[in-house]
Amino acid sequence: MSESPCRLYLITPQRLDPLVFRDSLAAALDAGDVACVQLRLKDASEDDIARATEILMPIAATRDVAFLLNDNAALAAKLGCDGAHLGQADGNHAEARRLLAGRVLGITCHDSRHLAMEAGELGADYVAFGAFFPTETKETIHRAAPDILAWWHEMFEIPSVAIGGITANNCAPLVQAGADFLAVIGAVWNHPQGPAMGVRTMNAAIAGALGNVSGLVPQKPDTRHM
Repeated sequence: MSESPCRLYLITPQRLDPLVFRDSLAAALDAGDVACVQLRLKDASEDDIARATEILMPIAATRDVAFLLNDNAALAAKLGCDGAHLGQADGNHAEARRLLAGRVLGITCHDSRHLAMEAGELGADYVAFGAFFPTETKETIHRAAPDILAWWHEMFEIPSVAIGGITANNCAPLVQAGADFLAVIGAVWNHPQGPAMGVRTMNAAIAGALGNVSGLVPQKPDTRHM
């Protein structure tokens, strides 16, 4: 686990040109504390995902930021990613745990305590709850409330990730409930002043929610295993 109570978890846009996006990614990671980057290229071919990984993963690696692949544990292992994030329908989670031995496995658990406990039992490195707020990234079927984060934080040591429409303006209840990571997309990549300002703004909001009025963010710990 990280040394900081709550950290940023960046998810990439669903469509990107990796040669163009690498500068945005570098700017975001250089702007402040980020725990990991999840490459989330929906509907892309494995060749396109492999190319994007080849270009973008070194940017994260040189900054000690974990690089995870969405949806596909086997491809994550093949490409040498630091791990994978899987939804409930993304293959056999137990097999994914075997394929990713020694690497990060995160599992979406929606708003379900039962699914989260199952994920913990099979060895997930984190569980993801959400969506907490409306989001345009994907159709919102499951809605979670901050109390599930508080329950998980109180009962289990496995970290939790909050996801779904999270911004600097609405993240405080999630941070205060005990989320270990805030997964964001638009709050960083669509920030009107650019992704670097998006990261700085989110980190300041996290610090503020934790009562750190100075707005300072702890120095980055080792994030290779989150």
